[in-house]
Amino acid sequence: MARKPKLGLPLQTLRNAPDALEGRRLRGGVFEIDPAQIVTEGRLDDRLQIEVEGLKNSISKNGQRVPVLVRPLEGHRYNLIYGRRRLEACRELGIKVRAIVTEVEGDQALRDQLLENQERRDLSFIERALVATALLDGDHLEGAERTNRGVAEVLNLHEAGVSQLLSVVRTVGEELIQAIGAAPGIGRPRWEELKKALVAYDGDRDQLQAAAHTAKSESSGSVDEVSDRAFLAVLEAAKSAERKASPPRKGAPALAIPGVGAATVKTGRQGKQLKLDLTTDEPEFVSWLEGNASKLITELHERWKRSED
Repeated sequence: MARKPKLGLPLQTLRNAPDALEGRRLRGGVFEIDPAQIVTEGRLDDRLQIEVEGLKNSISKNGQRVPVLVRPLEGHRYNLIYGRRRLEACRELGIKVRAIVTEVEGDQALRDQLLENQERRDLSFIERALVATALLDGDHLEGAERTNRGVAEVLNLHEAGVSQLLSVVRTVGEELIQAIGAAPGIGRPRWEELKKALVAYDGDRDQLQAAAHTAKSESSGSVDEVSDRAFLAVLEAAKSAERKASPPRKGAPALAIPGVGAATVKTGRQGKQLKLDLTTDEPEFVSWLEGNASKLITELHERWKRSED
């Protein structure tokens, strides 16, 4: 992938950068644009709260030294490629934003946007998961590329890694993730632990969101530290409810599955619920199964209906 130019360098460096020569045309100079003319709908980094207070103070004292990058739209409007925090700071200050206007082709704007996020701060696990979900569910990629494999190529991940990210977002839910925040100190294993707890959780999701908000209101420290504590509060609430709702039961015998591993199958809720606990030495298979669960269950359901005819 082409290198992204460093924003701190002069405009001439931006003009001569490889991705500029290959995929974009810059309109000479830096323009001052009313923030109201810049569209930010669908921005991937808008899914979690944006902190701009420190940047706003800096711009107020020293001016906006680094321009944002925008793409022209019809009607004297622009689409933001990167510089979301700078744009928001100028918007709150009530001043025009300094911007470079460019025309990009293909998914270069999307890649620029992702790179900006990663340079601002390493994306947390759940931020990467939200980006992966947005790429798959939104219109950032062409239809044929809007697959797990296409998302993996943009994010420079393995397809199995994308499946893991998507699975966490779909199980935890974006509303609860929003309540928790970026949680940069919480990695994949803890989010997987929360996902597992929520599969067995039968309570009100609003209570979990309330646990996150309460933890934030009672915590001090940086935004990141408070977000980490919100996650831990939600995890404890979900696991606590799981312990209360699941009294000890005699374990079901494991079923040997040749070439795969072993599994236990349990039914509940008057025959309306089935739980499969699979153990295998191939984590890649588990990730693939996780990413294709909906399709596989649909196929099995169709086979069952045909057998009933």
